[in-house]
Amino acid sequence: MKIRSAVKEYQLEIHQDFACIKSQAYDSHTFVVIDKNLYRLYGQELFQSVPKRQLYILEALEKNKNIETALEICEKMTALPAKRNAKLLAFGGGIVQDVAGFASNILYRGIRWSFFPSTLLAACDSCIGGKTSMNFKEYKNLLGTFYPPDEIKVCTPFFHTLSQKDYLSGLGELAKFQVMAGQRGIQKLEDHIGALLAGEDSILVKFVEDSLAFKKGFIEADEFDRGARIHLNFAHTFGHAFETVSGYRIPHGTAVAMGMVVANRISLARGWLEHGLVKRAEDIVWKVIGTGVKDAGGGIDIEKLVAAVHKDKKQTGKELTAVLLRDDMDAAVVHDVTRNEIEEAVMYLLRQKK
Repeated sequence: MKIRSAVKEYQLEIHQDFACIKSQAYDSHTFVVIDKNLYRLYGQELFQSVPKRQLYILEALEKNKNIETALEICEKMTALPAKRNAKLLAFGGGIVQDVAGFASNILYRGIRWSFFPSTLLAACDSCIGGKTSMNFKEYKNLLGTFYPPDEIKVCTPFFHTLSQKDYLSGLGELAKFQVMAGQRGIQKLEDHIGALLAGEDSILVKFVEDSLAFKKGFIEADEFDRGARIHLNFAHTFGHAFETVSGYRIPHGTAVAMGMVVANRISLARGWLEHGLVKRAEDIVWKVIGTGVKDAGGGIDIEKLVAAVHKDKKQTGKELTAVLLRDDMDAAVVHDVTRNEIEEAVMYLLRQKK
């Protein structure tokens, strides 16, 4: 898959083995950033030939997704015998992608970089689109740039060693794209949800390709998030709030799945969606939410949740803005979501907790 960007044109490939990593050369101009857990699992098998002085092991926690981490990588890369011809290879999930992409953008005003997503969440969504997002103080994704990789290589065997929690998180984002596709996407989820939950490679690859193809249309039409691409934020306003109030115990994709329930319940109450369609989508979404609601710990505080929605970077004024679906799951940006609508939809979500 080739993605066109104002910054650069870049290529994405999906591999069902590790051959492209095992054949990777690490010359003196190359620096490597690897997720700590990934290095623990695959260090001997895949990364033994990486020179230690050219290696940065990143613990992929939200607290490390900040400008200080990116600057530390930049500092270490200045020791390479390279400037603008330096190259960074990043192996990991979304946090590694954000930090490595940001560092690649600001170092020498932009260097080459490649991304090897190791999580389903990154592979089906964030790996394309060019966004790099950094947390700042208590604000999630407040700082960032647009700087896509030069190449992306998805290796599906990485998904086999994901925890159940992280795997379901990826399915949450994957399900979001299918729900946004309307009747056809929901039917496809209904037909294959068993195979997806079982992690069947052949089915998973097709859904990852579908998700990326769906997103590709939006990011090529509106790369810098000023128009149609905003529709991809469906469920994210509420999802980010769930992440925040749970102290990030709820992973991103699961929070988005919970946000879908809330958003669609608001649309249903407004008469924008038909009950049968909402119910069909929910029946699928609940299978991928898993223990997400329970992972909120002591429960979800409505006051804190609404406050978190207000702080979301997509809010532009006093009125609450969100992307909702209507008719056959057509996305619409609305600026008049009320506190009462959020409370009722969230209380519905909590009542479904098993």
